[in-house]
Amino acid sequence: MTGPRWRDRASPNHGPRRGVPAVDMLVLHYTGMPDAAVALDRLCDPDAQVSAHYLVEEDGVIWRLVPEDRRAWHAGQSQWAGDTDINSRSIGIELVNPGHGPDYRPFPESQMAALETLCHGILARHPIPSRHVLGHSDVAPDRKLDPGELFDWRRLAGAGVGLWSQAWDLSPPSAPELDALMRRFGYADAGPASVAAFQRHFRPNSVTGVADGETWARLIDLVKQAGLG
Repeated sequence: MTGPRWRDRASPNHGPRRGVPAVDMLVLHYTGMPDAAVALDRLCDPDAQVSAHYLVEEDGVIWRLVPEDRRAWHAGQSQWAGDTDINSRSIGIELVNPGHGPDYRPFPESQMAALETLCHGILARHPIPSRHVLGHSDVAPDRKLDPGELFDWRRLAGAGVGLWSQAWDLSPPSAPELDALMRRFGYADAGPASVAAFQRHFRPNSVTGVADGETWARLIDLVKQAGLG
């Protein structure tokens, strides 16, 4: 099996990282655009003021856009574990996919395989804990849905990138219990948007925004896996 194909296109949209000793987050996005060419043009347009470190096409081509030691502009207004400057502490990866709408589709094998290779390299270079491998919707649940419930987080975790849980069911939590554990894991709160973001990542078969017993069981399991309680 051949490895991914690499391409370079320098984006001007980046700056120095601010006040962080090391990169410790990996944030995945979908482009939400019809094809790679349109996405690349936008990520490299100085007027757009957006970028990512990498873009992965559906056929497995990986584009290097911003050096890893620079702060790419991919997360926007976001939060995780109390930090609101996610761009300074993260690597951002864009996956070509039209996004939520009539053309939203699963991420193909060639794209996922290339992503695994890319992520393994990033994790070898940076001290990123498993609970800090996240989607844009995890760090910005009130604004973003990507990469969404069709992204195969379970597969990625099985390849050693991120966390997954198959915990099944418990009695639903009280509101204070839910809020405390969601915040401990890293979410800003336990509101419906944050619960939906958690489900979109860790229980994608049913994204309701309501913390049922299965959601609660998986949250407890993931907190334990992350060594947080």
